[in-house]
Amino acid sequence: MTHNDIPQSAAEALFRTVVQIAPLHIRISHANRILSLGSCFADNMARRMLRAKFRVTASPTGILFNPESVARAIEAFGCSTVSDDTGLPQGVRGVQYASGRYFSYDFHSSFSSEYEAVALGNMKKAIAEGAAALQKADTLVITFGTAWIYRLCSDGEAVANCHKQPQSLFSRELLSAERITDRYDALLTGPLCGKRVILTVSPVRHLGDGLDGNSLSKAILRVAAAEICRRHAQAEYFPSYEILNDELRDYRFYADDMTHPSAAAVDYIWQRFAEAAFDERTRRAAAAAERIAEAAEHRPFNPASEEYRTFCRTMLARIDSLRSECPDMDLECEQALFAARLG
Repeated sequence: MTHNDIPQSAAEALFRTVVQIAPLHIRISHANRILSLGSCFADNMARRMLRAKFRVTASPTGILFNPESVARAIEAFGCSTVSDDTGLPQGVRGVQYASGRYFSYDFHSSFSSEYEAVALGNMKKAIAEGAAALQKADTLVITFGTAWIYRLCSDGEAVANCHKQPQSLFSRELLSAERITDRYDALLTGPLCGKRVILTVSPVRHLGDGLDGNSLSKAILRVAAAEICRRHAQAEYFPSYEILNDELRDYRFYADDMTHPSAAAVDYIWQRFAEAAFDERTRRAAAAAERIAEAAEHRPFNPASEEYRTFCRTMLARIDSLRSECPDMDLECEQALFAARLG
């Protein structure tokens, strides 16, 4: 018997172990409002959801690697008390100045600026966006990246980003699964009460912690996620970490840095997420929306040709059909683009 003669199921059994994922109880459709928080992998998945025209707000304060920084962001978004001196919610650190930049230890470095007013303005806008998203969201997707945190020695609180400041300003600590679980108990009975939460552990390896430190960190995050889901019926776990490390488990599924998943890996994990979290109707609509987005990005060879004009009319008809099926789907940009190209 040759390899080609082997039934597909047997071939899969020989060369990989497929992660079995039961359909999530938390089902997502285009009618839902979603807030995505966490690591850079969370941003990758949020971008796929946005491309498929789901209503998603992604990481308002930037990438957050550890559960403590995600928790602090959620608390900031849910806080109704604003500090008089900064205009930021109480508990959120104000603007610092070092190395020619204004920044905050509660925001990603992308919010820093050489001008204090610009940095503070960007941060206020991010908090306002996050507060509005949290209020409207019925579903959160939270991705834990690492259990290692850095605490600012001056106040003892975890930082979202060290902003390349001297190591002497921080102490390094490994969160315990119990600490993470207790932290999210308070969130799920507080600002997240009544909201559905999908937890994932990022498959991105934190090689700066060493392979042993990374393995320990991921194990803690996985235990914490399991315990949170055990305690709270509104929370579920999606195994993105297991899919890359146990099912794909090959360096061809990593980017050139051998740390982040490749585009093919992200695409595969997205497909598995869609299978677990979307019903058949939503999967079809999401796939159709992605095809429309891809067509809109395509640069025509001859935009004045009748062939391309026919293509534009076909795409406009597909948009109308999809919007009638999913009225919550926002395809206005694509519709305006094809209409403009049609003339």
